[in-house]
Amino acid sequence: MVDRPAIGLNLGYWTRGPEDHTETVLAAERLGYDIVFTAEAYGSDAFGALAWYGARTSRIKLGTAVAQIPARSPAATAMHALTIDGLSGGRFVLGLGASGPQVAEGWYGAPFPKPLARTREYVDIVRKVIAREAPVTSAGPHYPLPYPGGTRLGKPLKSIVTPIRDRIPILLGAEGPRNVALAAEIADGWLPLFVDPERLDETFGASLAGRPAGFDIAATVSVVVRDDLAEAMTVAKVPLAFYIGGMGAREKNFHLDLIGRLGYAADAAQVQELFLAGRRAEAIAAVPDELVDAIALIGPLDRIVERLDRWRDSPVTTLLFSGVRDEPTLGRLAERLRG
Repeated sequence: MVDRPAIGLNLGYWTRGPEDHTETVLAAERLGYDIVFTAEAYGSDAFGALAWYGARTSRIKLGTAVAQIPARSPAATAMHALTIDGLSGGRFVLGLGASGPQVAEGWYGAPFPKPLARTREYVDIVRKVIAREAPVTSAGPHYPLPYPGGTRLGKPLKSIVTPIRDRIPILLGAEGPRNVALAAEIADGWLPLFVDPERLDETFGASLAGRPAGFDIAATVSVVVRDDLAEAMTVAKVPLAFYIGGMGAREKNFHLDLIGRLGYAADAAQVQELFLAGRRAEAIAAVPDELVDAIALIGPLDRIVERLDRWRDSPVTTLLFSGVRDEPTLGRLAERLRG
């Protein structure tokens, strides 16, 4: 149990046009929030927006939740990390995730098989680049360095820049039991997406059993403030229906699998069927109310503030609010968590 988790924002990725949340980030910094995260899917990237906010702030930490592994070579990701970390004075946190086969292979043109082995290799190379102890080599099959083909003129290199820190925190976005266990083994923390705080140990305890002291569980919770609870419930169901039904193939959807492990397998299957059949409104309505209320904070602000205790009294060490934009609401949430 954590008495007072750190608090932050997860701004996500752009969903339509450019989204500048500078005023929200500045408000969070004024209120003493600990960190702000950005994300990417297949549109806006995580590092560009984060650098934008980093240039306008001075204290709040800056994280990616998550930067997608198939989008960049490990060396390129390490270059992004050491650049933002250097310019921000050591405020950067690198959140990584494997994405899924549709995005990895359909958008980035990168193979998806063996995501655990690929992630392990990737993290190892990023750490070597940042540590800058020797020219970087890797004998792994996924990211061999130097590249074994081509001109055969490649040679091991060491960054020409000395990072201001020899270790930047790495958190992994993971949903499956083996991926969560990998995070507990090789990373500094874990970025869960859908969490029932009262069932976190029940759902993920075995995977997290080997986590070291100081391991950060940085959970995102969607916040929908509405005086009408039913209206807030509907609003919160929209992205859930999309993740369960459309963020992944029919044959392999990690979000759907996770919702099943939370106890809603049959409901999730129905949502997916309706969504893929083009019956979007029915898919949204089919998302169980109990699920939404367990993993999100919805309704009147007073109700949301009271339900924050479920998170404060859980193993979550950093709570990231998604969907909150105004300073008074940010202040009420922070006050409750610190009370």
